[in-house]
Amino acid sequence: MNSLNTPVIAIHGGAGTITRAAMDPAKEGEYTAALQAVLQAGQRVLADGGSALDAVTEAVRLLEECPLFNAGKGAVLTHAGTYELDAAIMDGATLAAGAVACVKRVRNPVLAARAVMEKSEHVLFAAEGAEAFAAAQGLELVEPGYYFTQARHEQWQRARATAGMALLDHDAAALAARAGNAAPGALAEPIDPDTKFGTVGAVALDAQGRLAAATSTGGVTNKQVGRVGDTPIVGAGCYADDVAAVSTTGTGEMFIRTVAAYDVAAQMRYAGVALDEAARRVVMEKLPAIGGRGGLIAVDRQGNVTLPFNTEGMYRGFARVGGPVSVSIYG
Repeated sequence: MNSLNTPVIAIHGGAGTITRAAMDPAKEGEYTAALQAVLQAGQRVLADGGSALDAVTEAVRLLEECPLFNAGKGAVLTHAGTYELDAAIMDGATLAAGAVACVKRVRNPVLAARAVMEKSEHVLFAAEGAEAFAAAQGLELVEPGYYFTQARHEQWQRARATAGMALLDHDAAALAARAGNAAPGALAEPIDPDTKFGTVGAVALDAQGRLAAATSTGGVTNKQVGRVGDTPIVGAGCYADDVAAVSTTGTGEMFIRTVAAYDVAAQMRYAGVALDEAARRVVMEKLPAIGGRGGLIAVDRQGNVTLPFNTEGMYRGFARVGGPVSVSIYG
């Protein structure tokens, strides 16, 4: 998908197993509308001459504000019934990056990550230190109850009842269905909420040819307290340079082990591999070889866009300035 030198933004809202048998058209429409609204907002930033960095920041902030996705409002719960959120952002023009991990009171982790990038000499802050830094920058802190949604609470309860296993976000309604005790509406989401890899992200190319990426997550349902996945790890869940910008979603440990986001850009820089092929190798070959599931979104400096995934579906879309908004869920 190419349009040379035209600013473009792409987003994702997680990948996972499609629940076609219990599809709810109304819920599918909610997801589609939410993705379209976020893309339109990012598209406006770029159309007004804004930077790729500003476009991905705004897109991910809006995804954090939407309870349909596992980032910010609507984040999943840890084994202890608490919330721990992660985010990262990277400016491809300068290789500047910022990230936060295990924050419990920051309303918009992506804004905290950007503050780390722009207002500190560091790249990654964690837990209470990250929250103190965010507060010092004037960012909004919230009580943990802000993140709560009934759907995520029920998802957490199902995970705890299943041998205490941790569940990747949109993967838990399948358990309820197999047990024959699905609550009304539990299988209404296009992607099974109990088998979904719950991360959101955005990548963009602006009119000046600059690239940027941002990623944010509430983690995995019923995870051990203190566990950190790929999202805030620069090169794993988020990466941007002057070749490509990449944001991932999936089994975080496997994306860390393969340095998945960086690998796409590295193949392009050092081996001359095209964006589509570099992303395909990571998602369809390297990750599955070690049991990794999920997908990624990426854009290169020519404006090519790719959105591969090795699951049944991924909430995703892209929009070029002056062009239509394209949104998809299924494979």
